[in-house]
Amino acid sequence: MFLSAPSSVPRITELPWQPPERLFPLCRDEDSSVFLDSGGPAEQERHRWSFLCPRPAGHVILPLAEMHLFPRHLREFLAAHAPKGALSSPNLPFTGGVIGLLSYEAGMACEGLTSRHETDCPAFTALACRDLFIIDRLEQKLWWASIDGLPPPELPAALPPAHGYPTITAMPEQSASAWQAAVRTVQDYIAAGDIFQANLTMRWVASRPAGLNLPRLYKQLRTACPAPFGAWFHTPDFTLLSASVERFLSLDHQGRIETRPIKGTCPISTDLQQNDALKDALRRDEKELAENLMITDLMRHDIGRVCQLGSVDVPQLFAVERFAHVHHLVSSITGQLQAGYDAADLLAATIPPGSVTGAPKYRALEIIDEVETSARGAYCGTLFRLGWDGALDSAVIIRSISATADHLKVGAGGGITYPSHPEREYEEMCLKAAPLLNVLHTHGR
Repeated sequence: MFLSAPSSVPRITELPWQPPERLFPLCRDEDSSVFLDSGGPAEQERHRWSFLCPRPAGHVILPLAEMHLFPRHLREFLAAHAPKGALSSPNLPFTGGVIGLLSYEAGMACEGLTSRHETDCPAFTALACRDLFIIDRLEQKLWWASIDGLPPPELPAALPPAHGYPTITAMPEQSASAWQAAVRTVQDYIAAGDIFQANLTMRWVASRPAGLNLPRLYKQLRTACPAPFGAWFHTPDFTLLSASVERFLSLDHQGRIETRPIKGTCPISTDLQQNDALKDALRRDEKELAENLMITDLMRHDIGRVCQLGSVDVPQLFAVERFAHVHHLVSSITGQLQAGYDAADLLAATIPPGSVTGAPKYRALEIIDEVETSARGAYCGTLFRLGWDGALDSAVIIRSISATADHLKVGAGGGITYPSHPEREYEEMCLKAAPLLNVLHTHGR
């Protein structure tokens, strides 16, 4: 199915420093491109590295009906484009490989379920990144990695400031009262013993205006919402503009796995004393703690499907971490991959991410599909990078804008438990969506 790439001399070349925003104009609307764009404080490891591939060497797309073949297709695609010689550096986390997107409905398919909703997002899309920029924001260093020994492309002029473009108003697909009624339906299922919790979400949808410049829109998003797992993932038919704050799975070349689910949210205050009070309240919030604990347990189960017996551990539970616009409760689950398994097996065993589904997962997926009014698509799926050495890093697709030829979509939601207050859950969901909706509304001003 895939053509092997030509044999050549791979090389990694250090270049004079350029900040990521100077490189981003290489990503254009016309062709596929991908930019894994870490924002925020570079001294933290998750914010440190960025990777930009302006011209992927190939792509593969799978429909939902073929998701049972996903692990095989991913392995074959990686092997078809892998270098013939070594292209690695112990100090660089990613020197090329596959960058891919798995939709939420792709995860449902891996669990043996089919959504009742139509989706405009491919189940699985992957780009082969044989040539890319590697950006170390902490040390302010820049490299160009090329399997084929090609020189880096010349930098185009920076994107000019946006002026005169129409504002974009995204409308919620449900009223506040309708969404809160869905919360109560989920609580009825919890009371009946079907589930312990479910992540309930909603979409805001806007028609795509003529002449919309997606790179310029992404530039505004990354400025307004700097995030450790920001991303531009562009193909001619679908584009993801992400400001995700949540790591999904990481897997190093020695088989060590970590997943970092986020559950529990509170606002940030500019008043230091008030901010400390908000954080302390989050640490003590029984509903938020229970929600985080249930998802931590779910992720222990999910990675346990492919981990060595007894290797799964929880080194961090209920840590309060600050992000650009909110505080979150974050936990960490680790494990050791079983011999004979790889990153494709790990992804197939764990998607869609537990933090955006519920517990027990299978029943939560069924209930979510029943009570939500549209397909999630890329939202609540995962964006991942898989290196030539088999190492994986990935993010939960939240805080994102999805773009097709016709529409722009923003999703937001939150975990629902029996003690949840529907009005408070609605306010928290709107708090998460507000920065993204503001980016759309102020586009072009």
